[in-house]
Amino acid sequence: MTELRYIIGLIISVPLLPILYFQGKNIRKNLPQLPEATGIEGVSATVNGSEPIKLLVLGESTVAGVGVETHEKGFAGTLAKELSRSFNKTIHWKVYARSGYTAKRVQHKIVSKITEQRFHMIMIGLGGNDAFRLNSPKKWAQDIQNLINELRIRFGSVPIYFTNMPPIKEFPAFTKTIKFVVGNLVELLGEQLQLVVKNNENVYYNSEVITINGWTKRLNISSNTTDFFSDGVHPSEFTYQVWAKEMATFISAQK
Repeated sequence: MTELRYIIGLIISVPLLPILYFQGKNIRKNLPQLPEATGIEGVSATVNGSEPIKLLVLGESTVAGVGVETHEKGFAGTLAKELSRSFNKTIHWKVYARSGYTAKRVQHKIVSKITEQRFHMIMIGLGGNDAFRLNSPKKWAQDIQNLINELRIRFGSVPIYFTNMPPIKEFPAFTKTIKFVVGNLVELLGEQLQLVVKNNENVYYNSEVITINGWTKRLNISSNTTDFFSDGVHPSEFTYQVWAKEMATFISAQK
């Protein structure tokens, strides 16, 4: 059913492809070229007498920390701090991520470069680039399964967690056309990811669709949409930290 909806959506979108191309080109031209975050590894607040948990964080540009100066202030560092509080454990974390990477590229270009032999927990953030490339849900599902298989070979049966899909419909820098085509597709990829996860033991996916309105209500804050983004596409420091805290809550709920 998801694949059929993809095909129907693709057919509807075909006349829009030239518009998408020129709009996308214009957006890339006007977006500031933000670097990936520095400091790809760290340690949460040390908990004496506890065996440290080693956390691997994999993914695309958001996991690479585009939009924040250091990982310590971004998603990975905040996630480690929150998990340390939840589990009362020291967390040793390391980020392996790259802007522009799809699930397939992460498997082929990043996993082989991981030097560590052991991790206790793996966090993965993907989906944006697969949606931008209009990859089908079927291809996405196979690429995700291949990535899971590769990680299982390397690190055994450790828990694997997938973050929420990127909220493309919320991106201020995107046009209505891009939000319609790519935003709808990323939600289909999320539905497919949920099916893949169900067929794999000890793999979890936070399927909640992120919306700015939902966050502002839940956090009881008053903010403009632009406050959540560093460049109209990538998260701001505030957003990275909120997102990481919500992922830590999700992980803790699985135990």
